[in-house]
Amino acid sequence: MTAPDQRRPAWISGGSSGIGLEIARLLAAQGRVVVLMARDAARLEAAAADILDTVEGARVLCLPLDVSDRAAVAEVTAQAVAAHGAPEIVVASAGIAEPGEFLDQSLDSHDAQMAVNYNGTLYLLHAAAPLMRDAGGGQMGLIASGAAFFGIYGYAAYAPSKFAVRALAEVLRVELAPHKISVTLCYPPDVDTPQLEAEMRTKPEATRIISEGGGLWQPDEVARRMVTAMAKGTFAVTPGWQMWLLNWAAPLLRPALRWHQAGVIRKVSK
Repeated sequence: MTAPDQRRPAWISGGSSGIGLEIARLLAAQGRVVVLMARDAARLEAAAADILDTVEGARVLCLPLDVSDRAAVAEVTAQAVAAHGAPEIVVASAGIAEPGEFLDQSLDSHDAQMAVNYNGTLYLLHAAAPLMRDAGGGQMGLIASGAAFFGIYGYAAYAPSKFAVRALAEVLRVELAPHKISVTLCYPPDVDTPQLEAEMRTKPEATRIISEGGGLWQPDEVARRMVTAMAKGTFAVTPGWQMWLLNWAAPLLRPALRWHQAGVIRKVSK
């Protein structure tokens, strides 16, 4: 087994809260340096303090970053390499969700969700991949959503960004395998995080009813599954039987899912 001080670092975008923070905590407990990246510097420092308080000997570097800014991603990842070398684990966890009905939602909202959820994932992994290849391999983690399986009412801006993350993961899984870089994609249902709290402010009633089918998960539960899957080189992480079923049978289930949604929409529209 590799000694803790020989492990290469882990980068986690969206590392100041939610699933990203819990993944960082688990990786810090492995003896890795964890590099937390998120937009809010104050929340980053609070997250680092939390990890340092709960993980003995933890080593944390905070780098404020807006992942939708391509130039900023290049600059910050260069800083991370200068500080601790090439990463072995990179988790793209930064994301936003702003549900709303298509006829009411602005193009700015569509642009913002694609910029953070897809482009932010793309920019980070594109910067990390050659570093990981040259260092001998590693593990990549991407966060999709149950909304990446089928079209869900109220997610016209959000779902396409997660469909794109799913497609990127499936391509990287094939292309990076020869370079000993494994790819893991997580499909979380609703998770009790600040993102979900923000999401609920604009979530149409029909969307809320439809998404409740996956239950409400805690971020540490999803993080444990994600870290375990990455260590094993498992591609898909599907918390709960609903996500498991969708992963295996979504194409067959889509007509039934559309029928179910139509019933929900009729009910809430009365």
